[in-house]
Amino acid sequence: METLPLLSVVIPAYNEQDRIVRTLENAIAYLGRQSYSSEILVISDGSRDNTAEVAQNFKTPRHVLLSSLEYHPNRGKGYAVRFGMLRAKGRVVMFMDADYAVPMDHCRQGLEMIAGGNDIAIGSRAVAGARIGERQNIVRQASARIYTLIQNLYLGIHYPDTQCGFKFFTRKAAQKLFGQQKLNSVIFDPEILWLAKKAGYRVGQFPVRWRHVADSRIQYDNFKKSLYVFQELFRIKRLH
Repeated sequence: METLPLLSVVIPAYNEQDRIVRTLENAIAYLGRQSYSSEILVISDGSRDNTAEVAQNFKTPRHVLLSSLEYHPNRGKGYAVRFGMLRAKGRVVMFMDADYAVPMDHCRQGLEMIAGGNDIAIGSRAVAGARIGERQNIVRQASARIYTLIQNLYLGIHYPDTQCGFKFFTRKAAQKLFGQQKLNSVIFDPEILWLAKKAGYRVGQFPVRWRHVADSRIQYDNFKKSLYVFQELFRIKRLH
């Protein structure tokens, strides 16, 4: 009988052949020091570089499995995360960003919150105890606050930070919620949290250390792209 790993780590990646090296080095080193078994799934979202090949060439300790999966064309971060979360085998399934904006040692907090009875545990840059290193520019910070206010009012949720890419789910919750997910864009996070509310799942938040990483693969730096974010947000209820 196959023994399931305790933790699955899903990393969506688009043209990340350079940054994925540091991320995987840190993730493998951290998981290698733990007593539990784990797996890492790198999901190359239609990358035009060697992201998948770079990832699959990493060596891991025996109790840490690494899979590099790729498809074409590029579908969006939400699609990539769903693709990985539904294929993960861990009893707890998390996803994190390929730029390593949040360090792996926060896994301990996420796993503790799941062990404590939460179905979902989300890292947050906006709760007490969070520490921000290099920040985004002031325009992006203001835009994020406005978006979060509108998002929470529209969806009836109350999270000060839904977009931090460091979230944990029980396997049961992951299978149910990502199986229902409709959006392929970055707005999948509030969609998942809205679905979690409708399903009655218990969600905990924990503070993280976070730093802004320049050269993001996801840019919303003009009016047209910003409008798209709100168009995606207001599709959530209609899609369900």
